[in-house]
Amino acid sequence: MRSFLIAVTTLTLLASGAAQAKVAITVDKDNQQMTVAVDGVETYRWPVSSGLPSYETPNGSFRTFRMEEDHYSKEFDDAPMPHAIFFTKIGHAIHGTDSVNRLGSPASHGCVRLSRENASKLYALVEEQGVLNATVTLTGSSQVALARNPPPRNNTAVARRAPAQQDQQYDAAGNPVVITPQLQRVAPQARADDGYIYPADGSSNEARYPAPPSRRIYDTQAYQQQQYYGNRGYAPAPQGYYQPRPQYQPRGLFTYQD
Repeated sequence: MRSFLIAVTTLTLLASGAAQAKVAITVDKDNQQMTVAVDGVETYRWPVSSGLPSYETPNGSFRTFRMEEDHYSKEFDDAPMPHAIFFTKIGHAIHGTDSVNRLGSPASHGCVRLSRENASKLYALVEEQGVLNATVTLTGSSQVALARNPPPRNNTAVARRAPAQQDQQYDAAGNPVVITPQLQRVAPQARADDGYIYPADGSSNEARYPAPPSRRIYDTQAYQQQQYYGNRGYAPAPQGYYQPRPQYQPRGLFTYQD
């Protein structure tokens, strides 16, 4: 009888000890990693996504108090939150996500995301040990995480030849902007006077605009006219303006001797 009582007491102590196992969940936001320890023994280490800087997941130590296997967010358009374990009264939880490519970098609206597989494992562990026996401790900052590991840029632009300009220009996303070089203006070529007017920029060779009858071409080298000088020493130019006399001898000055 005595041995039977000892056996029953031993089983009761073992059962009570198993029920009181502590699950310590630690989230390092600087490195975007979660560590799960059972009675001080590290069991899991997983990548996570905490809240973005504008939705920073709060730091501190919290006790889990509610679990929902199939939860949907009432605040963010019924977004799925499978295997959700809540640790704040305002709705912060650890749950699974389909955005596994974002794990390792801040991406959520405040919750701590895990892959669906890892969220399922954590849910089963906390459920087994008791929701009130699990604690969540968060440290670090999403700003530090983004500085250490910036998210990749979605570069879908097709490769193009670099522009001729020395200073490359970029758009708001950091992608190079290809600027079409402007057409260089071609200097007009001299043409023989055939009685037509052509565009000054040389863009057309069609003789579509006949010149007026009064149009004349003068050869400045062949234009000769006798120069007459006025009292001021200026001669009339062919355009009607005055120009200085080529050689002008100033008047002599009167001198006195003692």
